Amino acid sequence: MSSPNHLIPRRASLEVLRAEAHEELDTVIHERLLAGEDPWAFMEELPTVDELVVYLLRAEAIEANDRQTPSSVREYRVLRQIALQYPGLTPTVWRMIGVHAPGVRVSR
Repeated sequence: MSSPNHLIPRRASLEVLRAEAHEELDTVIHERLLAGEDPWAFMEELPTVDELVVYLLRAEAIEANDRQTPSSVREYRVLRQIALQYPGLTPTVWRMIGVHAPGVRVSR
């Protein structure tokens, strides 16, 4: 079993990850506008840049774990490790843990 420090290999600075996520969101928005969707109808359903960064890092952790869907315990550990490796994502990670873990209260 991996030690907690090896759950998610650190790959880039937070600024680079945010820039990549911002570019991805811009592409999604552009495609949806080209498809004729009303931005008032879809903008609120899109993740924030930091949420997208967390989702991308989580996906990398799943990929590194032979694509196995994580148990709720491992999911918590992966998200917590993301917050430890990228302190700027901590508020987003804890908010996401609160949203996805019923019974876990996270103050904002």
